[in-house]
This record gives sequence, C-alpha cells and structure tokens, in this order.
Amino acid sequence: MDSSLAQRCADTARGLTIPALLHRNATELGDLPALSVLGSDRTRTWRELRDEIAVISRGLADLGLSSGGRMLIMMSSRPEHWLVDLAAVHLGAVPSTVYATLSDDQLAYLARHSGAEILIVERTADLARWEQVLDRFRHVVVVEDAGDRLSLDQVVTRGAAALEADPGAFEKTWREVRPEQPVTMLYTSGTTGDPKGVLLTHGNVIYQAVVLEAVVPDVPDHAASLAYLPLAHIAERVLGVYNPVYRTGHVTICPDPTQLLAGLAQIRPVSFFGVPRIWEKMVAGVQAQLAGAEPQVRAAVDMAREVALEAYKLRGADQEVPPELAAKLAALDEKVLKPLRARLGMDNMLWAGSGAAPIPVEVLLYLASLGIDVLEVWGMTETTGTATINTPSKFRTGTVGRINAGMELKLAEDGEILVRGPLVCAGYLRADGGIDPVTDADGWLATGDVGTLDDEGFLTITDRKKELIINSSGKNISPAQIENLLRAHPLIAQAVAIGDRRPYVTALIVLDEEVLPLWARSRGLTGGTTAELAADPAVLAEITTAVDLANTKLARPEQVKTFRILPNGWTPETGELTPTLKLRRRVITDRYAGEIDELYPA
Repeated sequence: MDSSLAQRCADTARGLTIPALLHRNATELGDLPALSVLGSDRTRTWRELRDEIAVISRGLADLGLSSGGRMLIMMSSRPEHWLVDLAAVHLGAVPSTVYATLSDDQLAYLARHSGAEILIVERTADLARWEQVLDRFRHVVVVEDAGDRLSLDQVVTRGAAALEADPGAFEKTWREVRPEQPVTMLYTSGTTGDPKGVLLTHGNVIYQAVVLEAVVPDVPDHAASLAYLPLAHIAERVLGVYNPVYRTGHVTICPDPTQLLAGLAQIRPVSFFGVPRIWEKMVAGVQAQLAGAEPQVRAAVDMAREVALEAYKLRGADQEVPPELAAKLAALDEKVLKPLRARLGMDNMLWAGSGAAPIPVEVLLYLASLGIDVLEVWGMTETTGTATINTPSKFRTGTVGRINAGMELKLAEDGEILVRGPLVCAGYLRADGGIDPVTDADGWLATGDVGTLDDEGFLTITDRKKELIINSSGKNISPAQIENLLRAHPLIAQAVAIGDRRPYVTALIVLDEEVLPLWARSRGLTGGTTAELAADPAVLAEITTAVDLANTKLARPEQVKTFRILPNGWTPETGELTPTLKLRRRVITDRYAGEIDELYPA
C-alpha cells in the first residue's frame, strides 16, 4: 500500500477518541439522523443520542463504574445496547458484549475472567443463566421487566440527578479518555479452548474507520446502514458503531436477523458487509426465483449476467472494459439486472464485503453477474476486523485483498500469516486484570491463518494452521478448501472434511433448511421434514453431483471419497458452530464419532 496514504490515515486518526467524535457529531451535526430501529418511526438524532448517553454515563458513574472498570452486556440489538455501551466508554470504562448463544458455563467463565463490576441484561429471565456468578457483580441492571431488580430506567433517573447536581462532570470525564485506552473488549469464539478477551483501543477502531474511508472513497458521509450482526461480533462493532460515529452515519438496527432481506429492501444501503452464509442464501434465493420464471425472462437474465460477468473479469484483471461492452452492459443492467438488485435492496450498493469465513468463488461470480461486486476481506478480532481488503478499484476474486494502509504483512516459513501495525489490538485481558501481549518482541501478530501472497501482494487464505489434515500417508490437506468447494452448492449449508490420520478424506454434510424445501418443490418432491428429505434418493443424487464437482477441482489425496448427509442443521445453540458461525471441529468430531467411523470401514 502507498506509504503516503498510510501517513495520511495516521495523521487523520491521531488524537481522536470515540467520545470526541460523538461530541463533534452532536455539536456540529446534531440534527442528522443517528439511530433507528427497523419498523419503528422513531429516529434519534446525534444530539439526542449523545444527550441520552450523557445521562446514562452519569448513572453508571453513580453505580461506581469508572475509568478502567469493566462491564458485561448481554442484550439483543436494540438502541439501549448502543446507549449503555457508549455511556461506559465516556467514563473510560470497558464495555464487553457477550453472545447470548454461549452456554451457562461459558457465561460464568466470562464473569470470572473479566472481573466486570456491572452486568446489564435485557430481561429478568436472563439472569437465570448467570445465577452461579451473580454475586460477583457489584450491580446488575435489567433493561425491561426488571421487577425488583435495578432497572435501566432507574439508572437513567440517577444519572439525570447526578448530571443536574454536577453539570460539568460528564464533559470533564470524557475529555480525560485517551486514544490508547481500551474502547471495548471482545471475547473470541473459543473454537479450540477458553475464549480470550481481546482489548481494542480507541486508536484501533478509529484507524480502521479512517482506512476504510480512504480505500473505499466513493461511500459518502452520513450514509444509511443496516446493523444486523450481534454487537459481540467485530464486524458489527466497527460497521455498526465506530464507523458510523466517525462518518456521522445513520444506523438502522435490524433486531430480527430473519428480517434482514426486508431491511435491505427498505434501507437500500450504499454499503453492506455480509458473512458468507448471507451471500450464499441470497444467491440461492435468486436462483429459486429464476427457476420459476418464464423462459424468456430467464433468457434475458442469463444474457445480462454473461455480459456483466465479462466486464467484471476484465476489471478484476485491471483491464479496461471496451466502450461497446460497457454500453451493452449499461443497457442490459438498466433493463434487467438493476430491477433484480432493487428487489434485493442492492440497487444503491457502492461497497459490498464478505469476511469472517471463506466464501465460494462461485458465489462471488454469481453475485458479480448480477452487478453486485462482493469484495472479500480478511482479519480477526485481534486486528480490529479488516487487516486486508479488496477494493472496488483493485481486487482479485478468490483472494482476500491486500494489506491495509499502515499495516505490514509477511508469511512465516510454514505459511502462517504475520501482521503488525496500528490495527493490532492492545492485548488479551488476564484474569488478574493485567494485559498479555498478542505480538512478539518485534510487534508481529501470529494470526494462526495460513496463506499465500501473489506478486501484487494479494493474499489467499488456504487454511487455519491448527486445522490442517495430515492423512495416514503424511500428506498435508486443507479442510477449508474442500469445505469451501462443497458449500458452493446452494443445498449445502455446512460441510466438514474428515481425514486426519486416516487413509482418505470423507465429509459430513448439513443441508440448508431454507433452500431445501424450495429445491424439493421445484423437483416435484412434496412434503417431508429436513431429515426425511436428507434420505431422499433425489437429494442424495444432487449432493453426490456436488461432491463430484468439488473433486474435479481437488488433487487426488484431497478428494472426498464418501460422505454422510446429516438429518439436522447446525447452529450455535446446538453447539457445532461458534456464535460467529465457525465450525467447532472438536465438538463435531466427538458428537459424530459413530457416523465418522462408519465412513471408514475396516
């Protein structure tokens, strides 16, 4: 990346904090919309938002929360979540949102490890999940249906009184917050052990917002966006909180993820980040719609898609789109593709991103053929989200882009990706309140991901370092590559490649419970549960075809010799997936040990 761009980003971010930016928004742009909820008529302006934050901040201070103190939040996506989080930040305290999908034992671990003084939950009924550790908190606050518990309304009342008694306290406190202080703590998913509390600073999150503005310059200030991921997810933290604060954007909260597509159609955002499953479901939905369309409609869409894909591939290769092709695409796009995108809420899209897990290239190409350029990024909580990025002007399909401005990247001898720079977090919280570094003595963070770099600096992720399969012949195999190819089929929601210390690769396959009924009806299969359809010969034949197609793109030792279709889906609640929808391989191999053994007959 351009060193001058890195310097400009560093200069822009220097000295800023989230409270300082909120002060700017409220005083200079106070009448602009800040926070709404899908389906509600109420919109908070930046002035109103900060006034509420000020009151709650003084209320939390009245409860004893102060600079460096920690607070846990378990709440759905609702305005109060944003308010209490940012109120704590104005005290210099460290809020931490936890996933509601964690087990009771995991919640207890976080309570003990975090040393949090305050717990905020949505309803009194939620406290049952914290019962074994409630006595560890100085105060427990309930947002609604508080009963005899301390309610958020009571905190607001105490805060209003405190603010009236000492009007200057709020201003004095937030001005003491420094860029190097933590702005939040996010616990990693814990796929291989106990979660780690990642401490991100004001400097980390603001630099991320500055870099995103610099490398995707066409997205305007004050833009509307849709927040649908949990605030325990680094992507939503950056895109749903810190980036809108920096850009004075308008966030609309989608409290029910099942309403995401309706929300996109209503908000029609100019930028959107989707985890791979969102994009895969979008493709499956479009394909299902087109399957039922009139032949002439399908023909028109196919022709337009072909032209759009040709232009996309030229742009991806840094080649100019010939004028005649550009003119043809413009006409077809206006008549055919744009109306289709409008139904998806994607007709205003200037930047669409995907990350958190691998996405099949076939999905990216299909979306590109609709005029939706979904650009892969890569990073982790420890890198404040995006460490590498594909941009609208410089991208390579199948890669996760180039290193962000101001960051450095290199590969270790075994291919592990190492990064350093201003996006690397402050460290991991220790149970005694100290901070363990995440980097070596030279500042390099070992990410645990394995990848390759091309001559232009584009990074391709090949696997997780600890998840490589070593078969009984000693061959190193990437399970992620195999799983990615299998998941390219719309019927396959999840796939796990098996084969460590075994003679060949097999797979466990989970069907998409939303796409499956549509696919079955289109083929005349009536009725049936997911488990029943999983055993249907037509479904077995389709999945066999998908596996065969994936095998054509794999080396012989990597090919899936046989597989098992499982009768039920996987979710964070059932335990096979983390809250960020990553595979919990140890849980899966333990839970399905019998099925796996049957794939390897003696």
